[in-house]
Amino acid sequence: MRIAGALAAGALVAGMIVAGAATAPAARAAAGQKRTAPAAKAASAPAGVLSHYAELANAATGANLWSRSSVIERPMGSVTKVMTAYVVLTAPGLSLNRVIAVPAGIVAYDAGGASTAGLRPGEKLTTRQLLFAMMLPSGCDAAYTLASAYGPGLTAFIAKMNATARKLGLAKTHFTDPSGLPDPGPYSTYSTARDLIALGRDAMGNKTFAAIVATRQYKVAATAGHLAHTWKNLNPLLAVVPGAIGIKTGFTGAAGQCLLFEVRRGSKTLIGVVLDSSGVNSPSLAAAAADAAAMLDWGFGR
Repeated sequence: MRIAGALAAGALVAGMIVAGAATAPAARAAAGQKRTAPAAKAASAPAGVLSHYAELANAATGANLWSRSSVIERPMGSVTKVMTAYVVLTAPGLSLNRVIAVPAGIVAYDAGGASTAGLRPGEKLTTRQLLFAMMLPSGCDAAYTLASAYGPGLTAFIAKMNATARKLGLAKTHFTDPSGLPDPGPYSTYSTARDLIALGRDAMGNKTFAAIVATRQYKVAATAGHLAHTWKNLNPLLAVVPGAIGIKTGFTGAAGQCLLFEVRRGSKTLIGVVLDSSGVNSPSLAAAAADAAAMLDWGFGR
């Protein structure tokens, strides 16, 4: 089943446009003899992609397969949390079983309508649990908690994010927040489609990270230290696209709808990103999913 067809079957996207190929002549008579039709010519680019800034690449090599305005700096919303998770997971002496208390600061931090994992100040969760809370439901409260613990403090943690960006060669990426929230301005945290592809490839090379972002749902039973939680992955491709293995959604008013994604089919793995995917009237996750599907159909069909 083609990827776009799978999304339609899952009722995620209606009427999506998928890249096609020109139909070659079936046969041609010449001098009374039939000739075999030439192979259909592959489309030179995926059709119907609404994202204004996008790129599709070979995940193994990083080779760019197709891109659109992919080196223009743009906000990317909660795709920022890929870097937050990467900094935590590469911290010296990391213990995923480290118990961290959720700070009271999450209340003010989340007050502007940020997406949350439903954490409460004083709850005690492990680093592993907080990574699931951050990456699946895009919990800004979890990102704040992890940054506070692994900075220690937000200022020190953000400095680590920017130092890691430089180390990874992300020359057009800058962070001022561990969640990608637009504070103090809409472009304070920014990257490019190309830099995010590079970041995604590095992050997916970490086995713990890859396992987390491939998880569709994660449950935490109540204990004396914390409430019960159920976190569902917001990535719309995981449920319906064969081979989808991550990685992160993102949205703010300035960034529009964003999606960094990776799909493995057979021996081929593609990684792509769409920034500012707009539907008919406004940005939507369905529009981002449709963009990703069109790009993947084209990429795997080449």
